[in-house]
This record gives sequence, structure tokens and C-alpha cells, in this order.
Amino acid sequence: MVIRPDTMPDDRQLAIIAEQLGRPPRGIEALAATDGEGTPLVLRMAPIVDGAPFPTLYWLCSERLKTELSRLEAAGVIKHLEARLREEPAFLHAYHRSHADYVETRWRSMSAAQRDEVQRLGYDTVLRERGIGGIANWDQVRCLHTQYAHHLCGDNVIGRWLDDEYAVADCLP
Repeated sequence: MVIRPDTMPDDRQLAIIAEQLGRPPRGIEALAATDGEGTPLVLRMAPIVDGAPFPTLYWLCSERLKTELSRLEAAGVIKHLEARLREEPAFLHAYHRSHADYVETRWRSMSAAQRDEVQRLGYDTVLRERGIGGIANWDQVRCLHTQYAHHLCGDNVIGRWLDDEYAVADCLP
């Protein structure tokens, strides 16, 4: 079961995140998804970290999910998905809607001060045009991890497909 708390992690969760990432986390805005025990699955990240745009709104931190999605990437699932995007206009259209949802959510998640900083630093165009995981070409799939993180928190056709075809969600407790 996945819970979408959108709250700041507590000390226990921060320790888990540091262990998951292998370093202290930076740029966390909130927990975007946790499992039923409160273990972090997805982090919602700040738009600007250390003066530069953070490439993704949602950061998948779950070791189980990262391992499963890496296995699928190694098996060639991204090439299969990109072929399907080229061959099925409806699937491509749904994928473009996923990117649009991601961009809209990113802007909606920013405070007024963050939007002002993004604009002051000249990153507003990049953050309005880059899709899931910071990808510029919305017809390609860069990474299953960013797709699945967005799926757990938003409207993502690739994540739904991963659950339908490979039961990725079943690796969660």
C-alpha cells in the first residue's frame, strides 16, 4: 500500500533516506509517497538546489523499487516502450499528457518565492519545457525510475503500464 503524505520526513525517515541514498539528502521538499509503514518511497524535490535546477520533481528512493526497475531497464524495457510510443499514437498522446501533468504539478508545488527565484535565475523556460526527469524530448523514455516515481504521485501512463505488465507494485511490502 502506498500513502501520499506530502509532509516533511521525520528524523527516522531522514535516517532511512540517507541510508537509501548512501548520503545525507539535500533539496527535499516533502515525502511524496511512503509505504504502509512510513518508509519513504518517493521524495518531492525543490526546484532549485545549490543554485541550479534539480532535474526531477520526484526522486525514487526505495531500494526495492530501484532494484526492480533497474532489472527491467537492463532487460530492454525502455527500447520496447519507445517502439510502442512510435507505433501507437494514443499511447504517445497519453505519455505527453503525463509530461504535462508533471510540469504542471512542479509549478503548482512551488511557493511564490521559489517561482521568483526560478525566474530570477533564468530557469523558468527549462522547468516549463522539461518533462519527467528533466527530459527535453517528450517522445523518449530516459529512465523508468523517474517514470515510476511520478506514477506513484501523479498521472503517468508508463508507470501504469509497468504495473500492468510487470506488477512492479508487488515488490512493495
